[in-house]
Amino acid sequence: MARSERDLLSTEIVNRGIESSGPNAGSLTFSVRVRRRLPDFLQSVNLKYVKLGYHYLINHAIYLATIPVLLLVFSAEVGSLSREELWEKLWEDTRHDLASVLGFFGVFAFTLSVYFMSRPRSVYLVDFACYRPSDDLKVTREQFIEVAGKWSKSDEASLDFQRRIMKSSGIGDETYIPKVVMSAEENCMTMKHGRLEASMVMFGALDELFEKTKVRPKDVGILVVNCSIFNPTPSLSAMIINHYKMRGNIISYNLGGMGCSAGVIGVDLARDMLQANPNNYAVVVSTEMVGYNWYAGRDRSMMIPNCFFRMGCSAILMSNRRRDYHRAKYRLQLIVRTHTGADDRSFRSVYQEEDEQGFRGLKVSKNIMEIGGDALKTNITTLGPLVLPFSEQLFFFATLVWRHLFSGSADKSRSSSLASTKPYIPDYKLAFEHFCVHAASKTVLDELQKNLELSEKNMEASRMTLHRFGNTSSSSIWYELAYLEAKERVKRGDRVWQIAFGSGFKCNSVVWQAMRRVKKPARNPWLDCVDRYPVAL
Repeated sequence: MARSERDLLSTEIVNRGIESSGPNAGSLTFSVRVRRRLPDFLQSVNLKYVKLGYHYLINHAIYLATIPVLLLVFSAEVGSLSREELWEKLWEDTRHDLASVLGFFGVFAFTLSVYFMSRPRSVYLVDFACYRPSDDLKVTREQFIEVAGKWSKSDEASLDFQRRIMKSSGIGDETYIPKVVMSAEENCMTMKHGRLEASMVMFGALDELFEKTKVRPKDVGILVVNCSIFNPTPSLSAMIINHYKMRGNIISYNLGGMGCSAGVIGVDLARDMLQANPNNYAVVVSTEMVGYNWYAGRDRSMMIPNCFFRMGCSAILMSNRRRDYHRAKYRLQLIVRTHTGADDRSFRSVYQEEDEQGFRGLKVSKNIMEIGGDALKTNITTLGPLVLPFSEQLFFFATLVWRHLFSGSADKSRSSSLASTKPYIPDYKLAFEHFCVHAASKTVLDELQKNLELSEKNMEASRMTLHRFGNTSSSSIWYELAYLEAKERVKRGDRVWQIAFGSGFKCNSVVWQAMRRVKKPARNPWLDCVDRYPVAL
């Protein structure tokens, strides 16, 4: 087998347990499983940029060849005439062939009208709101360990494990959990408590959103709600419609089981609905129920979500009405979604099930970092050609061609030295001014910062959101954008990259462009504490 083919394979030793029959009965048996690796990031990027450069040259070959010639001919013709002679020639030609001129302008105006009428409308983010729970729901790290002790029935090994997790989690002492979890006096994983928590966070975020935008609930034509774990009947979207007495022909969706990246999926769905329904408002609500998802057992892989997930909810108002152009904060640029669920390991990396004692919870795979990294690489590889400056793409393509040309050289030493040289990785900081990376955990943020070569300033919003609010699931990217607004860092024309990942396994990106300079909002979850941040972690 060729070396390049072997590099694509990985081996794994699997314990098959004790053999029950046959010549090896009563003894442990093992097997070696050979898997094909997922594509290497650098190779994936190389392929993407090779295709990009190839398609660009082919699609624009005619223009690249003819435009310089036409410019030279036009410059030579016009350059030989004075200004007076040029105007006199234009007037003579127009006067003798007025019908042709009018026909040309008529066809031009008709073509222009058809183009602007048929093109997709711009989708705007008018404003958004993030729910901030009351101070009596705050919990410090030490208080959390006490709460965990009540639920684990004084299992010291489990408490030590959670204590170690919390110490390196990046979470601070001002996050929020429901009262029913704090008390540990009754079962919190019930429909009753789930609905109470949902009402608190969703209505709190929506009340603030409608107050900030001055939009009536009856004016909303599209409603998208996402909550991964808690999906009652009637749905959460029905709860909102009932509470705010929204109109009867509202288009509503309720997304469940989509994980922490569901916020971007909700935006994508709202965008598609707005394109099909012009002159409309769409509201996207992103949240997760901490109490309903609480794990009361002793399986360590299922305790991890308890340590990270905290209360939170975001509500955003999107519009495709042209009259909202002047008051909208952001324009939606593009969305890139990646789903690796076809791979069994990815599919089961975050898996809801019962443990041996019958307690329900989320089981997190030990390979979650590797699986998430592969999904991230695929997503940003697809995103790169759509957002990076052409100069950056061209430089990468030229570097790639240079390496491939010399790798086939007869000079083996020179070829090997070139092959060992680290390939050029595009600088995503040239494409975006602000980064809102899903605040899953400190380890995830560290790895992503390292792989994308981002600065501490680029990661500040994500790290501070994790410290102040914890992992609020699909709403975390909006708490991060709220941090940037509270710091008054968003200027007109700035591009914001929100990237989230979650069960499935999915990695999704959305890119916004600021329509104006965003001043410090009157209502923002960071207002009373933003001056204390950033803090050292």
